[in-house]
Amino acid sequence: QVQLVESGGGLVQTGGSLRLSCAASGRTFSSYAMGWFRQAPGKEREFVAGISWSGSSTYYADSVKGRFTISRDNAKNTVYLQMNSLKPDDTAVYYCAATSGTIVKHRPDPSEYFSWGQGTQVTVSS
Repeated sequence: QVQLVESGGGLVQTGGSLRLSCAASGRTFSSYAMGWFRQAPGKEREFVAGISWSGSSTYYADSVKGRFTISRDNAKNTVYLQMNSLKPDDTAVYYCAATSGTIVKHRPDPSEYFSWGQGTQVTVSS
């Protein structure tokens, strides 16, 4: 299975931006659909954004639509999450995850993903 390592989290003020990266090991990264999830203290893990194996299809939670952009570079085995206009409600640990890319569809359920990174903390101050 693919190994995933997130980076790019940190502390930012309201309205600021961050770009998260998720580096994957292995030669089959381009065959996986990828997702970003987040989990705030005391809350369930929630879907943020997803991208198909080719990058041609993207999906977003309503709460981040228009502010966040997911992308991938299969040559670099990396998926990104550009986060703009950040709000305090975006504070959470952000995780990237991999799932089978055979069928291109929206996959907001964490149970559909079989590989997870360790997470990176994003804190947005008011």
